[in-house]
Amino acid sequence: MSVDAMLSSIKNLGSTAVEIIQTRLELFSSDIQIGWQRLLSVLVLVIITLFSLLFGLVLLAILIVVLYWDSHRVFVLSLMTGSFLSIGILLALFVRAQINAMPRLFEASLGELAKDRDHLT
Repeated sequence: MSVDAMLSSIKNLGSTAVEIIQTRLELFSSDIQIGWQRLLSVLVLVIITLFSLLFGLVLLAILIVVLYWDSHRVFVLSLMTGSFLSIGILLALFVRAQINAMPRLFEASLGELAKDRDHLT
C-alpha cells in the first residue's frame, strides 16, 4: 500500500471521526434544549397550580371556619388542617411520580454512542 493511499485513508478516517463527533454534539445540544424546555414548562405549571390550589383552599378554609365559628371551631380547624396535610402529601406523591416518569437526559445520545462503540469493536 502506498503512502498516498495510507494518508488518504487516514484523512478519510479523521473526516469521519469529526463528522461523528459533530453529530453527537448536535444531538447532545438538542437533548439539553428539550430537557430544559420540559423542566421550565413543568415548573411553571407546578407553580401556577400550587398557587391557585393553595389560595383557593385557604379561602375555603377561612369560609368554613367563619361559618362554624360559634359552634365547632376546633373541629373545623382540625378538619381543615388534616385536609391541607392530606392534599399536600398527595400532591407531593404525584410530583414525585411525574419526576420519575420523565425520560433520562441524553437518552438518545447515549444510545447513539453505544451504537458507535459497538460498530468500532
